[in-house]
Amino acid sequence: MTLPDWRDESSFGSMIRAGLWLETEVGEGNVFTKAQLREAFAGVAQIDRRLRDLRSHGWQIDTRREDPTLEQDEQRYVKRGAEVWIPGQAKAKAQSTLTAAQRTKTMQQDNYLCRSCGIGSGETYEDGSSTAQLDIARRKVRLPNGKTETQLVTECIKCRIGGRSREEDLAGMVEQVKALSAIERQVLAGWIKADRRDRGVLERLWGHYRALPGEARAVLAAAVNGETEQEG
Repeated sequence: MTLPDWRDESSFGSMIRAGLWLETEVGEGNVFTKAQLREAFAGVAQIDRRLRDLRSHGWQIDTRREDPTLEQDEQRYVKRGAEVWIPGQAKAKAQSTLTAAQRTKTMQQDNYLCRSCGIGSGETYEDGSSTAQLDIARRKVRLPNGKTETQLVTECIKCRIGGRSREEDLAGMVEQVKALSAIERQVLAGWIKADRRDRGVLERLWGHYRALPGEARAVLAAAVNGETEQEG
């Protein structure tokens, strides 16, 4: 399919032309700079904003905020959304912009933690490379009733980059919970209530057991089984 010419100012507005420019001149997955955008649309006021408007139609255009590998003046055209140059498509927004209230509510219910790696805003990553910035991501969730819906979740920028296509199987998780023993449910309930999981005594002992030499493992196994090993 041949796309309309992005230079056609008489037929299309700046937002639509920007989308056509991304498709024909940049291409999905490629990086462009603000300078290249402004050079292509010389004389067009607020072309940066018109480009951002495409996001509300499902277009994914990443900046350094979403992709730390980008330079300050770079953006990456990741994915096309609605074909806004087709009559009627520009009016139907594919994805609504989050309100400040939605962002605040989501972060509060997530305890201001990345729900993928657990890091908090401003905390330093283990590799010491940078500090975490939190944002709101959309995550597909398959519900117990079989339907799939998109829900909001707090994630750090690093986790957002790798988790855009992620889908959670809540229905499958519910079935796994039903199969747990009473003790396992009690332990899981404690983790959920505290919103954290510390390694318990059993896990620490298991880790130590696996590192023991064979003879020492036998002594510990005997103790677990209520037996007494004679020191030789």
